[in-house]
Amino acid sequence: MKWLERKWITVPILWLVVIGIWQIGALIYGSDVVPGPWATLLGAKELIADGTLVQYIGISFQRVLIGWVLGSLIAIPIGLLIGQVHIIRVFAEPFLNFIRFIPPIAFITLFLVWFGIGEQSKIALIMYATFFIVILNTLTGVLAVEEDKIRSARSMGASEWQILLYVVVPATTPYIFTGVRLAMGTSYMAIIGAEMIASNEGVGYLIWNSRLFFRTDWIFVGLICLGFMGFTTDRVFNWFGRKVLGRYGISNAPAWKR
Repeated sequence: MKWLERKWITVPILWLVVIGIWQIGALIYGSDVVPGPWATLLGAKELIADGTLVQYIGISFQRVLIGWVLGSLIAIPIGLLIGQVHIIRVFAEPFLNFIRFIPPIAFITLFLVWFGIGEQSKIALIMYATFFIVILNTLTGVLAVEEDKIRSARSMGASEWQILLYVVVPATTPYIFTGVRLAMGTSYMAIIGAEMIASNEGVGYLIWNSRLFFRTDWIFVGLICLGFMGFTTDRVFNWFGRKVLGRYGISNAPAWKR
């Protein structure tokens, strides 16, 4: 049964099974409730024809990319600082473990009040969704650095800055990479919530607004687009990690297996 281990065989079979189950659901519940693959394809063609789908995908992707990158760039140095300085960690760790359980969508109303209904509130929400995942993974990585490595560096005359740069950061890189990768998924969840409530553009708005016209096919199109957007971003980021950060132990394993 070694042929089952070949992706070029198993992946098409899996997708055929999923499409088959999808079509059966459409036949059972009707196309108004569960639009079949062909009806969804026609809905996508309709949205592509008037330029709506491509525009909304671009807007959502831009928001996610900006918030995700900014949130990660802010979280990584803060995580390294908290992990390296004990007195800061004593005060910061309980706060981080408290606020990380508050989901981003709970802050939508407040962010609209604080940052307005423009792009700032949506990007701030994605930054929030990214920040705590990245900072906690970075902190975990710093605390996981073997003490023997730090002592060896000190015995050879390395300064604290050199220890951070040449010992802590390389050892923490796999944790940082995993945190940034996991935060990507949370960023997509955050932007969809924000676009549903306070936006006139984006994939989230498409999904939410389609209910007014009872266009479940458009809803399915939006869901599929989200899946492809997230999958593509994850694959590209994983490829980047393997090519650029491979020497630090970044492999092709899924983020959830790390």
